[in-house]
Amino acid sequence: MIRLSGLALPLDHPPEALPEAICARLGIDRARLRDVSLFKRGNDARKRSAIKLVYTVDVTVDDEAALLAAHQGDKDVRPTPDMTYRPPVTAPPGWAGQRPVVIGAGPCGLFAGLILAQMGFRPIIVDRGKIVRERTKDTWGLWRRAVLDTGSNVQFGEGGAGTFSDGKLYCRVKDPRFLGRKVLEEFVRAGAPDDIMWQAHPHIGTFRLVSMVEAMRAEIERLGGEYRWQTRVDDLILDRSADGGMRLRGLVLDSGDTLLADHVVLAVGHSARPTFEMLHAAGVHMEAKPFAIGVRIEHPQGWIDEARYGRCAKHPDLGAAAYALVHHARNGRSVYSFCMCPGGRVVAATSEEGRVVTNGMSQYSRAEFNANSGLVVPIEPERDFPGGPLAGIALQRQLEDAAFAAGGRNYNAPVQRVEDLLAGRASTAIGQVIPSYKPGVTPTDLSHCLPDYVIEAFREALPVFGRRIARYDHPDAIMTGVETRTSSPVRITRGDDLQSLNVAGLYPAGEGAGYAGGILSAAIDGIKVAEAVARGLTSA
Repeated sequence: MIRLSGLALPLDHPPEALPEAICARLGIDRARLRDVSLFKRGNDARKRSAIKLVYTVDVTVDDEAALLAAHQGDKDVRPTPDMTYRPPVTAPPGWAGQRPVVIGAGPCGLFAGLILAQMGFRPIIVDRGKIVRERTKDTWGLWRRAVLDTGSNVQFGEGGAGTFSDGKLYCRVKDPRFLGRKVLEEFVRAGAPDDIMWQAHPHIGTFRLVSMVEAMRAEIERLGGEYRWQTRVDDLILDRSADGGMRLRGLVLDSGDTLLADHVVLAVGHSARPTFEMLHAAGVHMEAKPFAIGVRIEHPQGWIDEARYGRCAKHPDLGAAAYALVHHARNGRSVYSFCMCPGGRVVAATSEEGRVVTNGMSQYSRAEFNANSGLVVPIEPERDFPGGPLAGIALQRQLEDAAFAAGGRNYNAPVQRVEDLLAGRASTAIGQVIPSYKPGVTPTDLSHCLPDYVIEAFREALPVFGRRIARYDHPDAIMTGVETRTSSPVRITRGDDLQSLNVAGLYPAGEGAGYAGGILSAAIDGIKVAEAVARGLTSA
């Protein structure tokens, strides 16, 4: 087969226009085209008056070799690659070695467990939270009644933080082995809509993710895997050598029990602060890493649709419009949009009592009234939070404490209208844009809970963004604080074999370890680490 990229057609083109465009692009008669399958479809909305759909297709034609030779050097015409996933090793027949353990049941841990199970290694997955249905009830407890369960919430439990998000399934990770394709295939097998296989920017949404996670858990168990819920790892059992090296031998659980294990995937997510502290105390090598802080900004989705798509807004082939923005401010800071959620809502995402954290979430339909996005400023250890590997956690807590106080100490979030932030005054009321955050909001001054350099950068960036997207800096656009969990504040460093630099048998993985940034990249990292664990198990 031949993969043909970059076919741009008008938004409302007739069905026959695609095969005609394929033949024209390849310079062949229609009779030579045997079959067409859609690989990707996106859109080009740079000209709102002439929005185009952009296709990548796999085609079967007569005499493919001659056609490829005729288009040699054309990056848009190439052989269709083999995207079949093939595990590098599998458990030998009758394998009876010590079972690998996966700590964390988010996207990274889920795929690490699934791949290990598919390879025949019967993993044990432990998670401090609950199964996803029970976890959902606990999460709604915070949103509806301002009651937080510190062990079962947006951050902790089956599915991880990605369950309560937009469910985006795209990333910028280089993927020469098509591991992302493997992730999408497993999601479809678990009940995701087929269109995630060809959408340029696929997403699933929370409600669908819940049932998919359940289906994947059932598959892992069918293959011999085992789950242990509401189980926290409180310490490591280590052999220490005279030269300072360490070898993992097991885990100490919060029940007081021990779990013997010498191959452990550490996939704890970016908010596992007690685990980071435990690992640091145990001597596991880690370092502070950059992350970003800011707010969630909301606009009516209709404003974003009109700004991006003009008269084509609401077209069924376009859906709810998204955006990506960045501005480099004069104070040396950057401001950028993060984790944009079309047709979604801002949600309470704290995992610790007495703190306020925001995140964004959408359903598959993206049909809610507002669009929201993180509006954040990158920060760096040396410049903004010196003091060691855990200094970023201390800063996060400081900002989240301040947001809790500014919101009224009842899990309401502090909010400010854009006009008031630009004018340097506190908001006293909500305007045209109604914030979606639950359990509630308190109009105030966000400078009480964010550093001055962040507020200064926002004041410069918002009018710039308003020139790029009409009404982005509308006086009543609402900003909700604080967004602090953009990524992990630590990196648990690992070597080329994906093991900890100084603890053999410990495999740091995913967002929490500082090696991913979203559902897809975390799942890909989980596959890579599972393969490394399997190589270790079979070479021992």
